[in-house]
Amino acid sequence: MTVATAQAHPNIALVKYWGKADTAANLPATGSLSMTLDIFPTTTTVRTTDDHADRVVLNGVERDGTVRERVVRFLDHVRGLAGRDDRAEVVSWNTVPSAAGLASSASGFAALAQAASEAYGLHLDTRALSRLARRGSGSAARSIIPRFAVWHAGDDERSFAEPVEAPAIEMVIATVDAGEKAVSSREAMKRTALTSPFYPAWITSTAQTLESALEACRAGDLDRLGRITETNALRMHAVIQGSDPSIRYLTPVSWSIFDAVARLRAEGLRAWATADAGPNVCVICPPEDTAVVAERIGALAEVVVARPGPGSASREPAA
Repeated sequence: MTVATAQAHPNIALVKYWGKADTAANLPATGSLSMTLDIFPTTTTVRTTDDHADRVVLNGVERDGTVRERVVRFLDHVRGLAGRDDRAEVVSWNTVPSAAGLASSASGFAALAQAASEAYGLHLDTRALSRLARRGSGSAARSIIPRFAVWHAGDDERSFAEPVEAPAIEMVIATVDAGEKAVSSREAMKRTALTSPFYPAWITSTAQTLESALEACRAGDLDRLGRITETNALRMHAVIQGSDPSIRYLTPVSWSIFDAVARLRAEGLRAWATADAGPNVCVICPPEDTAVVAERIGALAEVVVARPGPGSASREPAA
């Protein structure tokens, strides 16, 4: 029996990943850019066993159904790489609201990738670990990386995340609704690709957007990066709403936060809003404006401040 524990944090995309080139390997249709947070960690322990089946425990509750199926499928991939067939017990504690559009699957599968690879004796470098995490959840590839990451599109060998430099940014996260989404991101991506007439333009424009965002990062140009971030988020939600039947993640409160951020800019503050596939809104700003932004947005929804955080890392198993 071997045991390993790891911790990872969620990430929020500044340039979004929406759409897959390959669903089996979770290859993205375009690249993306993200900020790994310093809050909402997931801590996961993987213990190999002599049992006949894998066991999955999330937040103290043993899981079956889709949750267990995704974890077992991931473990099967790890076992294939390791040349082993022993089962495992997976115990995970997640502090981010699950399935609410706050990247819980990113931190979850990044932590699982780190812990499972160590428990099964794989010795992976950062690139290989990012590729492995991607197999569980696409955005998990980015949570392996500290602070800011670019996740490359491409084939299985070339689709991984790596660090990038970025201007000084903090993030005010407004939780509009912490409940589970009516339509999962996986289902929404499929529907968007199949039915939204705007999807082809989203793919080509996002590739160009990512290049512009990386140029802004290299130049330390927060204003340009902020404009790109907000525009890219609104384009993604427009593409999703163009699906048939339409999927609408943003609520009236979500839109009121986007409006409030526009008013802050009109008053001279540097703030830009973004939202992943859910109703919750994240506002990026320079550190000197964080307090004011948090106070103003806090009048509309519960807020928490996040800063650039660490990548996935091993932890000592709990006694």
